[in-house]
Amino acid sequence: MGSSIYGVSSSHISLFLFFSFLSLSTAALPQNPSGKSSPSGQINSNSVLVALLDSHYTELAELVEKALLLQTLEEAVGKHNITIFAPRNEALERQLDPEFKRFLLEPGNLKSLQSLLMFHIIPKRVGSHQWPDPKTGPVKHNTLCNDHIRLTSQSTGKKTVDSAELVRPDDVIRPDGVIHGIQQLLIPRSVIEDFNRRRNLRSITAVLPEGAPEVDPRTHRLKNPAPIPVGAPPVLPIYDAMAPGPSLAPAPAPGPGGPRHHFDGESQVKDFIQTLLHYGGYNEMADILVNLTSLATEMGRLVSEGYVITVLAPNDEAMAKLTTDQLSEPGAPEQIIYYHIIPEYQTEESMYNAVRRFGKVKYDTLRLPHKVVAQEADGSVKFGHGEGSAYLFDPDIYTDGRISVQGIDGVLFPEEETQTVKKPAAVKVASKPRRAGKLLEVGCWMLGSLGGGSGFRWCQ
Repeated sequence: MGSSIYGVSSSHISLFLFFSFLSLSTAALPQNPSGKSSPSGQINSNSVLVALLDSHYTELAELVEKALLLQTLEEAVGKHNITIFAPRNEALERQLDPEFKRFLLEPGNLKSLQSLLMFHIIPKRVGSHQWPDPKTGPVKHNTLCNDHIRLTSQSTGKKTVDSAELVRPDDVIRPDGVIHGIQQLLIPRSVIEDFNRRRNLRSITAVLPEGAPEVDPRTHRLKNPAPIPVGAPPVLPIYDAMAPGPSLAPAPAPGPGGPRHHFDGESQVKDFIQTLLHYGGYNEMADILVNLTSLATEMGRLVSEGYVITVLAPNDEAMAKLTTDQLSEPGAPEQIIYYHIIPEYQTEESMYNAVRRFGKVKYDTLRLPHKVVAQEADGSVKFGHGEGSAYLFDPDIYTDGRISVQGIDGVLFPEEETQTVKKPAAVKVASKPRRAGKLLEVGCWMLGSLGGGSGFRWCQ
């Protein structure tokens, strides 16, 4: 009885306790002695990434965090050893071009920053003793950005990574990688091309603003017509010549240019978008035209065909008031911008003269069949109606004869078409006595005068 407990022998109990202790001891042992990240994505405290973030390469570590590369590098460390070439802090603080550094830190250039940083990392471990011999020449190594760098050694003992000199070899050594200190920043060709392309776009300057040609309001023709070369499109559009009126542009505009694309609309649209960015306060409008929609391309095609447009551009403060519901529906940004594009060429002067003369002016928009109403208010031009109105805030931001950009301080929406049945007002109509009643009255009076009171009583 003493050798068993409820039918289980003591030897079985001892064996069970031994295996339980063995399993607990196995679970307590480290599962990743090499220092690589575990499958769960956690980084070992002895990892080279942790060493980089805690090292004296603070500028590089800050850029890695801003580029959102920690997860990508964790996955790379989990697969293989890595070698990091870390530039000195002085190379990133003082020796880097301020314009290039500003380019890297812009939110829209996140991919360029990521490519630049991953260009400093190769997915293998390369110690200083593994540098190629001067006699063998340079050796290429692929980087994490699918590009390659060259490691070279000179007879003087100098070691280089591309054009950067190795100044602190094997500065940080960890089980999953090594960090070498280099003299300067390594810049891949793709990032240089992106930077030069963006710099060329910024160097584009807008055409100097010019006033619209003057039109005689009586004859609706140009006051001083310039000589028109043979084959050029007409100065006045055909609609302006057929049905002149307050709803049409008082300023002339060229007609369609035909299939030959007489005008370079894409360059003009790019020009006015760059003008919006340089002007300041209209970045949201430019972002919608270029990134969120394809309206910039559509506008370029229209201008290439010879059409003219006037853009009522809401400023950033007005765009910030848009709610998520107003932008969440499919095609909502396009419909909003369509209502702000007038297929006419208007300037601040021409619109103000029109509202001063006609009171209210309705302009056609690309959001058919809705029209935008303009009227004079406080010495300026007011668009829209009620609470959804907007004033002409920054006039003539860009005017080149085919594209006119006018800044407004609100986002316009078309008036909702509500069908309400109006009850006719009650009108009191004074009933006129009929002619027969008048004659009867006269007859009764005659009978009363002839026959006494009997005739009068009969009439009553």
